[in-house]
Parts: sequence; C-alpha cells; structure tokens
Amino acid sequence: MTALFCCIDDFAKTFEDWEKHRLIDTGRQRLRSGKLSLSEMLFIMVLFHGSAYKDFKHFWLYGVEIEYRDCFGDLPSYGRFVTLMPRLLVPFCVLLHCFRGEETGLYFADSTKLAVCHNARISRNKVFKGLAKRGRSTMGWFFGFKLHMVINSKGPVMAVKITAGNTDDRKPFEAMVAELDGKMFADKGYISKALFRRLWQRGLHLITGIRRNMKNYLLPLLDKILLRKRFIIETLFDKLKSGMGLEHTRHRSPTNAFVHVLSCVVAYVLAQPKVKMGKVVVPDVIRSIPNVT
Repeated sequence: MTALFCCIDDFAKTFEDWEKHRLIDTGRQRLRSGKLSLSEMLFIMVLFHGSAYKDFKHFWLYGVEIEYRDCFGDLPSYGRFVTLMPRLLVPFCVLLHCFRGEETGLYFADSTKLAVCHNARISRNKVFKGLAKRGRSTMGWFFGFKLHMVINSKGPVMAVKITAGNTDDRKPFEAMVAELDGKMFADKGYISKALFRRLWQRGLHLITGIRRNMKNYLLPLLDKILLRKRFIIETLFDKLKSGMGLEHTRHRSPTNAFVHVLSCVVAYVLAQPKVKMGKVVVPDVIRSIPNVT
C-alpha cells in the first residue's frame, strides 16, 4: 500500500503542476484545499478495486473509515466524496496513458459489455438517457456501453475506449491501434477487407477467425497458435468484472460511472507485477497531451 500510494502521489504532483500551467484561469480568488488531496482520492478509488468490497459505499463506511482510517487525516463524508469524484476523470485518463504497455509486436483486441441497468428497467432509466444504447453481445441484449481494449502479449493495456452499446467493434478500433505495428489478433467481429488493407499498408497485420460462409485461407502455424491465445483478453475481462467490480447497475451519475471504469482499469494495470512502483516519470507523457481549453 505504501508503494502504491507513493507511485500515485508522484503522478498527482506532476499532474497538478501541469494542470496549473495549462488550464485557463477561472478568476476565482478563493482556492481552498479540500480534506483529501488528489493523490489520496486517486488512491482510494484504486484501493477499492483491489479490495474484497463489492460496492463503494460499504468500502467507504467499513474500509476507509475503519480498516484504513490510520492512512488518512480528516475525511469528508461519503456523499461529499461522491460529489468530488468527477474531478478524477481527467487524472485517471492521463494515469492510464502513463502506464501504457510496451510495444511487443503482438497484440490482442476485444470488447465487453457494460450494462447500466437490467433489461426490464431500460424504459425507466434516466441516468444514462441519450448516452447508453441497446446492444447485443454473445450473452444476449443489454443496455449500456462497450469497453474496447487492446493489450500486448504480456498482458499490459495498450489502448482503451468506451462507446455506446450499439457501436460496431470496428469503428473505434482503427484509432486505438494508430501507433501500433506488428500482428493484431481479434475475433470475427473485426472482419473487414477495407480495414485489413488500411492496417496492412501501415504495418499492422490483422488476424481473425473466419465465418461459416467465408472461404478458408491458410495461416502460418505460429499465427494459428497465437490466434488461439486470443482468449487471454477474455480472462482479463473476467478478472475486471468478477474480481474488481468493473460492471454494476447502481450508478447515479454518468461521469462517476466512467471514473469507476477507468479506475478499475488503472487498478488492474498497477496490480501487474512488472509495473515499477517507484518514482513515476511522466512529464514527457503529459507534454504529448493537447492543451486543455
């Protein structure tokens, strides 16, 4: 826990300094600091996904306020922290970009559903009105979003996108792999001749299975074996959902829902044994991000 907090705290200090010099001045004279710093808020969200608690409210009441009470100073109420959670959206996006995996030349891509309510309550859902859409996965129909992810052959995350539930997997895929080259293994949902040609011309070989009505084609033995290993990304989704609480239907704010998803992915990335928990060097990464206006 100490190493994890030091890692997040080093990032938070650099991010706050970057944010102070890049964002437009609001003109407010009174900038009172809160009871929790940015690093403490990020640490709490990451710690929640690594704990055994299934919902954030019980984690706050029995985890933060009792089990981990010595780790913090003065604490706000649960309701106040939930109100402050939208502030963590941009820091989590940048933090996830900082811990992007190395380019190994072998990658796996897939998507998973993020249902925001039960199908029987779709017509009554007002929290995600205009944002969430009805989609269909191998498990049936759902109402919510899709989490698109690309990982390398060692497991770390390379790219993440959240789209509406009815979005085709091929639509955000090209933007996610814009900086990658080598071989990309995906399922049949990514089959497209035009997409294959565009990726091939810039050095990325897209390898998928074939549908029943398609002609068979020969694959090198190594590519055929690696295509069978594509299910490694399915185990990642299972870990995020069953062990780290990625998907649930109790969200009351769209922004907080996205913060929840991003913090879960960041918690997975930081839990990888090959991620160094020492001092984080992030200025070069932050400089590559466009100015926020």
